[in-house]
Amino acid sequence: MPKKVLEGIVVSNKGDKSITVVVERKFQHPVLQKVVKTKKKYHVHDENNSYNAGDRVSIIESKPISKTKRFKVVEDKR
Repeated sequence: MPKKVLEGIVVSNKGDKSITVVVERKFQHPVLQKVVKTKKKYHVHDENNSYNAGDRVSIIESKPISKTKRFKVVEDKR
């Protein structure tokens, strides 16, 4: 099964080797037939503490790193 790759914006880098990324997606509502936006926060592993708030990053699913971290940073999308 392929690993999930998502793209989002860093909103927090306060934890050591951790960042919080908000991923926004758009989809059409099945009944109302209008476009709906949803946001979800992911806790992501950042080995070098190299990302700051506002950076656009690509993240990939990985094995569990801690209780809430299940993603790693793939690359910077500047």
